[in-house]
Amino acid sequence: MTGMGYRTLKTAVGAGLAIWLADLFQLQFSTFAGIIVMMCIERTRKRSLETIKGKFFSCLLSLLLGGLFLEVFGYNPIVFSVFILLFVPLLVKFHIQGGFVTSMVVFLHLYALKETNFQTMLNEFYIILIGIGIAILVNSYMPSVKEDIQNFKEEIEQRFSVILYEFSAYLRNHERNWNGKELMEAEDIINQAKNIALRDVENHLIRKQYEDLFYLEMRERQLELLKRMLPIVSSLELQVKQKEMFADFLAFLSKNVHSGDTTELSLQKLEDCWEMVRKTELPATREEFETRANLFYLMNEIENYLMIKRKLFHTRSGSATAGFSANN
Repeated sequence: MTGMGYRTLKTAVGAGLAIWLADLFQLQFSTFAGIIVMMCIERTRKRSLETIKGKFFSCLLSLLLGGLFLEVFGYNPIVFSVFILLFVPLLVKFHIQGGFVTSMVVFLHLYALKETNFQTMLNEFYIILIGIGIAILVNSYMPSVKEDIQNFKEEIEQRFSVILYEFSAYLRNHERNWNGKELMEAEDIINQAKNIALRDVENHLIRKQYEDLFYLEMRERQLELLKRMLPIVSSLELQVKQKEMFADFLAFLSKNVHSGDTTELSLQKLEDCWEMVRKTELPATREEFETRANLFYLMNEIENYLMIKRKLFHTRSGSATAGFSANN
């Protein structure tokens, strides 16, 4: 079931339950309890609690001040208009303006009854309490997104593997044809996954779960490096042995884009590649010199690619980064 499907189900069940309870206690305006539930259903626990808090306090404020205002100035439309003009700045001052609509419904209930006494105030308070209580109950359940994020991770890793392989293949054969669509696909998947990961963070109110978000930010930064490398890779047409060495290393990386921590092994292999390149003879022509210089640039960029991962892996500490798993 999709996220929207869960919200619809929770809204239907919660609103019906709230109205049923209000009817059970024979409260006037029982349907208002269902309306409160419907207006408090959000995509994450954090947003839900913020919405519930705003609506609860704005309704209580409207109940107390609205009742007093009506009793003092009378039950007529002009009083209602004046109350709105005075009440809205108060909501803004307390940062609960999101509860404006529900608070006005409370005021209109009192207006419709044409009297404000202890019984009507208690009736309205119970309706608010039931609506808010059921909203908290149904919003406490949020479907897990771990499987969705894991699927996104695998799709991202598959695109990265193809990108690195294509870089390697082009260095061996500059006539190879590749449209680079995996770069755009990876960016799109990362953005989709980050939206879900951010939602998951907001669903953990006590202990924030940043692991997936940090993973995706790592991939985002790595992808920027790969995108910078593309025009350089595509410009290298001269065949030199150093290209073959670096191509071998990229082929190795393309086979090791997964959930395991292979950073140290990859950096060691890159260092071996650097050592072999240093031992080769100096360039004999200007074209070969430029090719070698671009290769050095690419090797530095791929080292940065690996260091991004290692840095995040080795600097995880505290509650924010606990549990971060570095992936190639």
